[in-house]
Amino acid sequence: MDSMELAASRRRELPHSDVLGPADPQERIRVSLYLRRRENLPAQAAAGLLRLTRQELRERYGAHPDDVDRVRESLAGYGIELVDADLGSRRVVVTGTVSEFAEAFGAEVAQARTVRPQSPDGVVHRYRTGPLNLPDALSGVVTAVLGIDNRPQARSYVRFAPEAAAATSYTPVQVGAAYGFPSDADGTGQSVAIIELGGGFVPADLDTYFRGLGIPTPSVTAVPVDGGSNSPTGDANSADGEVVLDIEVLGALAPGAAQVVYFAPNTDQGFADAVSAAAHAVPTPAAISISWGGPEDAWTAQARDTFDQACADAVALGVTVLAASGDSGSSDTETDGAAHCDFPAVSPHVLGCGGTRLTLTAAGARSHETVWNDGTNGGATGGGVSTVFPTPSWQANAGVPASGRGVPDVAGNADPETGYQIYVDGQSGVVGGTSAVAPLWAALVCRLAQRAGKRLGLLQATLYNAVAPGVAQPGLHDVIQGNNGAYQAGKGWDACTGLGTPDGAKLSTLF
Repeated sequence: MDSMELAASRRRELPHSDVLGPADPQERIRVSLYLRRRENLPAQAAAGLLRLTRQELRERYGAHPDDVDRVRESLAGYGIELVDADLGSRRVVVTGTVSEFAEAFGAEVAQARTVRPQSPDGVVHRYRTGPLNLPDALSGVVTAVLGIDNRPQARSYVRFAPEAAAATSYTPVQVGAAYGFPSDADGTGQSVAIIELGGGFVPADLDTYFRGLGIPTPSVTAVPVDGGSNSPTGDANSADGEVVLDIEVLGALAPGAAQVVYFAPNTDQGFADAVSAAAHAVPTPAAISISWGGPEDAWTAQARDTFDQACADAVALGVTVLAASGDSGSSDTETDGAAHCDFPAVSPHVLGCGGTRLTLTAAGARSHETVWNDGTNGGATGGGVSTVFPTPSWQANAGVPASGRGVPDVAGNADPETGYQIYVDGQSGVVGGTSAVAPLWAALVCRLAQRAGKRLGLLQATLYNAVAPGVAQPGLHDVIQGNNGAYQAGKGWDACTGLGTPDGAKLSTLF
């Protein structure tokens, strides 16, 4: 059959990987295909200015049933079976053998081992380079093919502090009080989605933690995506630390909100599918909190665009999507000496969350705040200017130092040396990282949404209203000291802490 290259599918070679040989041709796998929209999503909806219902999004801007039939018929000739389709999210799931997918999409699929920070022995996975080819019948219909290559895509942004830091650590409640979170709301009536790509939580540990804070344990529900599951390892230094940090920070600061934790494999397919599932969930969440990511140029264009469009769907439905900006300073773990931005924080549909070092007075008030930067080994807040996404209209007058989307948008306490007290895998610990800032802000979004009686959607549109270079924005503490490597903090927006950290009492007046 004739085919056409899907240029956005090009995979680059993966550093720190050893190719072990060809993948098992008879291995059966599930692949996610994303389809074109019936109509382009209106710019006003993607910018948070037009709110859609789930039915409107599905029927006007979802996939067309004829396109689903075209996928089914075209791939059946290769032995590939369609097993699920969701018109709203435009996602179609198909299954077949590696050899069938290799033939259908012109891929050479190998097996490789990749060393990861939390996997020193390496992760074995399927691997390909170069582009995929679409059967002619699917050209222009299928916008992404995810799952043939299932390399690890992201890392969590959580850092455990040395024991000596315990003397300067805080509970999330203390941090929320210092930031003036409104005391007349606790997130009741709201739900929040949390995206996790590994690890898990033990309910008894959550009970112990919240009992210690004198707070009822919030509702926490685990949802599997693409075979992922709530699978605690028993090792606090594993992804368990990330999962529990997210749940405990959110639960401590918005105990009335229902938490839905989406567990997916750490692949571009799993990550995109989890966010898509959260965006189209019933009920629609007030916020989606993401504490995982990776350099924006480490993604294929198809995966990055698919993920970004899932976030655009969320915004159109009134959801606020939040993501950590990274813990490796302006390099974002890359070693070429250049500055890099972290995705998904850099998506224009996501509120990018950077990190600070927060000092409190003896009475618990905010005393002093600087950019979090503990050096190469200690970590630093991510931030910079995108080379992929253009400057959004709402950020055009913020003083971003180059042409492109600037991150982060906001910040919060992230330095492990002024970290958060958590309880994970049967032990107490102190953790930091921008991982903590996404759920911190997500909890604040839940409180503000409860007070306003509505979801807040693209929060940036409000936070950047009437923004000007070098001028502090209302509702935020401007952080003007420190750097993250390539970028220096200063008055107004900067690529270290964005517009600043929350002043909850003043933010409450904006909604």
